[in-house]
Order: sequence, then C-alpha cells, then structure tokens
Amino acid sequence: MCRNIKPLFNFEPAATEDEIHAAALQFVRKISGFNKPSKANEAAFQQAVDEIAQISARLLDTLESSVTPKNRQEEEERTKERSARRFGTTTTR
Repeated sequence: MCRNIKPLFNFEPAATEDEIHAAALQFVRKISGFNKPSKANEAAFQQAVDEIAQISARLLDTLESSVTPKNRQEEEERTKERSARRFGTTTTR
C-alpha cells in the first residue's frame, strides 16, 4: 500500500472531501506510475481520481463501527512519536 494514503475511516471529525481526494490521487499515481500524467493521459487520469474519490466517499459513508471514533489529532501525534522512535528524529512545533 502507498505510504501516503492514510486510513480515513472512523475518525472524529470525519474525513473531508479534500482528504478523500488526496487519497484517491495517491492511489491513481501509484497504480498508473505517473506522478503527473502526460497531456494525452491527463483526462483519463483525472477521471480515475474523481471516480475513486466518489467511490471512497460512498464507502466511508456506509461503513459502520462499534468502536469509538479515533481523534485525528491524537493519532497524528502517535504517528509522529512512532516515526521519531523509528528514524531517530525529533519533531518540533
């Protein structure tokens, strides 16, 4: 899985349209092998991103969970801490 695609389900606040679109863009980049498509492929590339974003939003809207939603900020902090331990870097704000 592409490391830039983050889980979007069961967070409070819920995933935004921009987050879903960004994940769709990363997915299409990964499977197409293009970071930026040529002019000849641009329409097909963008159509794929839009369709995957719509399908992803529909999926997120229909999924159910009995678990309390995760706090997005807390999860981000945990990710930074794990990264700092793994790569020996420090994060500053």
